[in-house]
Amino acid sequence: MNRVLFLLLILSTEIAIAQGTLNIYVEDIPPSHLGEDIYLSGNFNNWQPDDQSLKLIRNEKGVYQLSVAYTHIPGDRIEFKFTRGTWQQSESTADGKLTGPRIADLQKEVNLYCKIEGWRDDFPASTASENVHVLKDSFYMPQLKDYRKIWIYLPKEYPHTQKSYPVVYMQDGQHLFDEATSRGRIGPIEWAVDETLDQYKEPGIIVAIDHHPDMEKRIPEFYYHANTAYPEPKGKAYLAFIVETLKPYVDKHYRTLRAKEYTGIAGSSLGGLISLYAALEYPDTFGWAGIFSPSIWLDYGHIEKEIAQVTKLESIAEQHYFFYSGSNENREKKDGSFVKMTDDINRIIALLKKRVDPQIEHMINPYGRHGALYWREAFPVFYHGFIQGIGKKEKMKP
Repeated sequence: MNRVLFLLLILSTEIAIAQGTLNIYVEDIPPSHLGEDIYLSGNFNNWQPDDQSLKLIRNEKGVYQLSVAYTHIPGDRIEFKFTRGTWQQSESTADGKLTGPRIADLQKEVNLYCKIEGWRDDFPASTASENVHVLKDSFYMPQLKDYRKIWIYLPKEYPHTQKSYPVVYMQDGQHLFDEATSRGRIGPIEWAVDETLDQYKEPGIIVAIDHHPDMEKRIPEFYYHANTAYPEPKGKAYLAFIVETLKPYVDKHYRTLRAKEYTGIAGSSLGGLISLYAALEYPDTFGWAGIFSPSIWLDYGHIEKEIAQVTKLESIAEQHYFFYSGSNENREKKDGSFVKMTDDINRIIALLKKRVDPQIEHMINPYGRHGALYWREAFPVFYHGFIQGIGKKEKMKP
């Protein structure tokens, strides 16, 4: 029995006027959880994991199947996953790893025969490395009069040496190390920051700040300037917390290389936007900036004005900026026009170069979309540049 879905355009640069039928057949599933309901979730139902209209039906041969007649798929392809009703019960690899969505081309009729290799909840919930620690569950933020969980990644060798280490401060700590605390549009996919650093013989330290547990309250903390939607931004106070409270605490209690050439700031989406502001406003603190898919289009032109008015030109000229964008990161504005992430970043890069000309790298993923699945692929590139750049500076010292 076909289930007809009328789908809203939410991400693509144009409405994909595509009509067709998607026929799904799941012929092989893990022996665990036999008999439980299986759902289809994708870019055709806003990634709802328990959509009753997309519950697969088990036929007399034991094959789970579903036919979906679709109109207006957002984007240029079909993306989907299988769940048992929640993202914690999402499909996984045979060894419990979450992966990106399954993909199918838009055609008049698509027949897909699938195998579910594993279920995520059959494996330990936490994916954090042994080198990830909680600095404090409830760290006081005097500038915001609030408390927040702070994570810290320490190199494995840290307890056995007296060395000091470079540090990167990162936003949205919940999503960086552990699937047990991460959440996202297509499931709890984390950045795998710890797995990246675990591969280095001499990694640095990562300090990660949780965002506000209420996602709506997260937003004003990452706005530096007021706008009509958020007239009381908290971004200046948030950055003051990092620079005036958190960094001094970390430098006092851990063996860190404190100078700006050993200190980075990084984040994604609105967290990328506030990280860009951090680099511009505190160039004597942060020598490196990892700016992943910054939500420039939500900043109403403020960042452009900020770049035009920066005063610490010599300090900014010494910085390193790593930008990441995906070619499929596009957003529709309220006026019906569209913005492309790559274009936004290129515009900011041009302004930076004209005003100061720091060292800049822009990594573009031609298939990239907005989310942790793509940021975790880009993070190793940023971090490799950070570690390699520090190494070059050390060699140049007299």
